[in-house]
Amino acid sequence: MKFTYDLKYIVQRLVILVILTQMSGCKSSSGIDFKSIKVSDAGATRATKLLYHDIQKISKRGIAFGHQDATAYGIGWKHEEEPNLLRSDIKEVAGDFPAVHGYDIGHIELGKTHNLDTVSFALMREHIQKLNEKGAIITMSWHLDNPVTDGSSWDKTPAVPAILAGGEQREKYELWIRRLADFFKSLKDEDGNLIPVVFRPYHEMNGSWFWWGGENVSPEDYKQLWKETQQLLKQNGVHSLLYAYSPNTISSEEEFNKYYPGDEFVDILGVDIYNHSENEAFTKDVTRNLEIVRKKAILADKPFALTETGNNNFGEDPSWWTQTLYPGIKGSGTAWVLLWRNARPSHYFATYPGEISQKDFKEFAELEEILFLEEVENITN
Repeated sequence: MKFTYDLKYIVQRLVILVILTQMSGCKSSSGIDFKSIKVSDAGATRATKLLYHDIQKISKRGIAFGHQDATAYGIGWKHEEEPNLLRSDIKEVAGDFPAVHGYDIGHIELGKTHNLDTVSFALMREHIQKLNEKGAIITMSWHLDNPVTDGSSWDKTPAVPAILAGGEQREKYELWIRRLADFFKSLKDEDGNLIPVVFRPYHEMNGSWFWWGGENVSPEDYKQLWKETQQLLKQNGVHSLLYAYSPNTISSEEEFNKYYPGDEFVDILGVDIYNHSENEAFTKDVTRNLEIVRKKAILADKPFALTETGNNNFGEDPSWWTQTLYPGIKGSGTAWVLLWRNARPSHYFATYPGEISQKDFKEFAELEEILFLEEVENITN
């Protein structure tokens, strides 16, 4: 009988130990008042609200580093060639993965298997699941086709009135939203819980290069498109999104606000700025723009980010990271900075092994303020 009692006791202790071990390895949400976390979707999941809380927390500790399509491909490699390896140009240079991972879901609306950058949605889903488990932040843009002409996002034929309620292409747009919703609802962790995503639709609307922006749409129609898109996603059961609004480089708060749908429809403020020409001008643009967005974010009580950036002209510039980018973002309060994709040697926006700025990037990565995946995981756990 004594042996039986001891065996039961041992089993009980082992069960408790396993539970405690599992708890220590999971993100803790104890002490968080979820009712006080207000996001644009009143029906947002608990995990979505936790992501919002974590982003605010990160912004008080430093700047999370992000990269578009970081694990899907890099310079000289594609994931399909190494299906069992989660690889990244950034990790190979800095020793850790980016904390923020960007993806684009253009062509999901068409029911295709791959996005416009040849990344399969199945691969995207698999990587998002793995990265979410590691504590990464996932953000998504949407370069959707022109619903009037079936051309690309860069087909500037005006199309927004046609997909608003009552428009001639409304039925097509609602189908596109259902396909988009199905993809978002397919993003689940190993326990079946929905993975939250920062969704950044209709970006750079103050420029005229997309059919939804600039001269191709009125500010009133743009705002209505934003609101109706958000409402359609909710009607299709999507409650795992934080909505990010990000114009291209702005000259004033008035320009930022021109297409802004309202605080109640936006969770994260952003801006996209690329180094198209001269380094000093880029640093000044980043500093000035982040200050404009920061003031707006403080008034709205929302986090903000440099939602797209990159250097088009590395050329003979080996110190761009510490001498050009960092001076612009230093102490800004931005939650993250997302570098655009490394597509090929003639079209890349971050570093990679053997690239001219690799050494400088390592110095940039070691700055206390710049945060990678393991650092962010330690902050949010």
